[in-house]
Amino acid sequence: MKKIKCYLDTTIFNFVFADGDPEKKKITAKFFNDMPSITECVYISDEVIREISRAPEPRKSELEDLIRKTNPMLLSIDLETEELAVRYIKEGIIPDKYRSDALHIAVSVINGIDVIVSWNFEHIVKLKTRVMVDGVNKLLGYHEIEICSPEEVVEP
Repeated sequence: MKKIKCYLDTTIFNFVFADGDPEKKKITAKFFNDMPSITECVYISDEVIREISRAPEPRKSELEDLIRKTNPMLLSIDLETEELAVRYIKEGIIPDKYRSDALHIAVSVINGIDVIVSWNFEHIVKLKTRVMVDGVNKLLGYHEIEICSPEEVVEP
């Protein structure tokens, strides 16, 4: 199988420590373990760093350590990313209150990432989002993007 360029949103890092959801924690651990054989490169954005910076201690330090160990490429949020995120919000794909979710998607699209991996089933990993994001992307000349949970990416 071809290795993929993979964007990880903040939920992926959080679920490494999700003692309250042992099944998702186990799948997330497997995802991190399998990542070298699945991914060509792993990416995060300034938005992931910003979200982690707001976490309480000691979780913040744990998340920062995990980011260092994972060693992802950092993507910047630029004007083009901001504009695409605003478009997703205007089209009703992501609620304005959850602008950061629109930024995760937009930065992935702008940078030609193959797959966004997330545990956010409320706004990111859902059929409506997949279909509408691809519709907006086609309209604006951007590529389609896969949006998956870690469960969909790891091999059984």
